[in-house]
Amino acid sequence: MPRFNVIMTAPHLAAGAVAVLEGADCAIHYTGPYPSGVVLGALAARVRADAILSRQGQVNETAIAGSPALRIVARHGVGVDEVDLAAAAARGVIVTNAPGSNTRAVAEHTLAALLALAKRLKPFGAQVAAGEWRGAGAAGRDIAGLRLGLLGFGGIARAVAALAQPFGIRVAAVTRHPIDAAAGVTRAESLLALAADSDVLSVHCPLTAATRGCVDAAVLAAMPAGGFVINTARGGIVDEAALLAALDSGHLAGAALDVFATEPPPRDHPLLAHPLVLATPHAAGVTPDSLTAMGVMAAECIAAALTGGTIPPERIVVPPR
Repeated sequence: MPRFNVIMTAPHLAAGAVAVLEGADCAIHYTGPYPSGVVLGALAARVRADAILSRQGQVNETAIAGSPALRIVARHGVGVDEVDLAAAAARGVIVTNAPGSNTRAVAEHTLAALLALAKRLKPFGAQVAAGEWRGAGAAGRDIAGLRLGLLGFGGIARAVAALAQPFGIRVAAVTRHPIDAAAGVTRAESLLALAADSDVLSVHCPLTAATRGCVDAAVLAAMPAGGFVINTARGGIVDEAALLAALDSGHLAGAALDVFATEPPPRDHPLLAHPLVLATPHAAGVTPDSLTAMGVMAAECIAAALTGGTIPPERIVVPPR
């Protein structure tokens, strides 16, 4: 019998991560996609879970309280807004993440979305599929000279800037942190100022109380007419109702959304089938390499926590007591 029980909040885990956990004498208990806190709590109680490897869905207080043996919640990724950090801290449960594990994948997805929006790939595809051909008003945008505004300037945003600049895209960012002059990125004084000077506004900050809904109607109205919004961070950062209104009014020409305020979003969500919206299923960071990196880093944290090893300090979000 394995010594430890680990819940994986998804149906699959990369082979490299499985090997790490099994090497630490862990049994892995998989869930369906996006399990509820009630389902997680019940499973944690039934198997007396020592760890939760959190990939999909919320690890809330109910889930954390399910097993008195729980020692760690390890995020399969970077964002930790899905985990009730206060509940974990109150129970002495460690929370970790996997910084840098999907940086390149998300940055590449962001650039692909920018190119698809500027070149109107979705509208043109729908037009051809409907039996239409090029009309007098059919035109994409030139990429060179576009102004890209980055909300946040962490690892992913820096990677986006590096990928965008060879295309002749001018990059600015709003951030609390210093911007290295070598990055070639201009600092904006505020989000409103950034929006006003951006043809493309791309979101790359964590979801916190301060950032929730910060890309609101005022920010979208400040953008130049015909601008685009890209969100590969967290859905709650962008006011979805305001975005829909800006698209329907014609002020914005398109949006690329990999994340939504509720995931998965309801089927009748008005942005999903919108002709100007390129929607993807929170998959920007889902590539073979990034899935392996995220899984292995999370598994390493779990193995260390359960066997008396050392968790790399840069991965610790809620420390042990």
